[in-house]
Amino acid sequence: MAIIHHTTLSPTKLELLAPWLLTQPWYAGDGRAPELTRTGGFRLDDPEGEVGMEFMVATDTAGPEPVAYHVPFTYRGAPLEGADHALVGTLEHGVLGKRWVYDGTHDPVLAAQLFACLIGKAAPQAQSETDALDPTVLPHFTEPGHEGATGPDAVTQTKSATDIHIRSSRPLVLRVHRAPTAGETAGAALGHLSATWTDAAGEKVRGVFVTVHEREKS
Repeated sequence: MAIIHHTTLSPTKLELLAPWLLTQPWYAGDGRAPELTRTGGFRLDDPEGEVGMEFMVATDTAGPEPVAYHVPFTYRGAPLEGADHALVGTLEHGVLGKRWVYDGTHDPVLAAQLFACLIGKAAPQAQSETDALDPTVLPHFTEPGHEGATGPDAVTQTKSATDIHIRSSRPLVLRVHRAPTAGETAGAALGHLSATWTDAAGEKVRGVFVTVHEREKS
């Protein structure tokens, strides 16, 4: 169980996120600096209690229309070996000290726990409360018989998503939708996870955060 500490962060998560967003292929801001507000998200617990995992929705209001971005973060007390390319930055936590913040799509702990959540083996947790389930996060998987994930074997980017290539009973792709759309459906995916965030009008909306696909043979 992750303990949520209500304490100071320097820089804040949004301050850390803003310059990193500018470097991502799915950022829609055409080089302008984002103006970010946290508008939703949830957490997953690390069974070993070492890695913090947050699936944050941050809405950028700098452009003509607000854009909600889905950003999985992992928080570690030491650098993740071989993951310098996925480092978002470091921050000072008022209780835990220095934390290394990663794009969670590259973190094997997040990949394993996200898949566990999709198959009903890990429960989504509230973003800002300790030991509180988040019933608004709805995972669904259409195929029985899958076991725990290993990997990622690779992580690939598109203009709208990040694909985490994993191994389960067979090779799969966890597609992390980076700019979820309210009311979007999962289509023909093997599985999906939907969640809510708050839109510009202050209304709760739901969209697809993650879909699961069979990996194409190379």
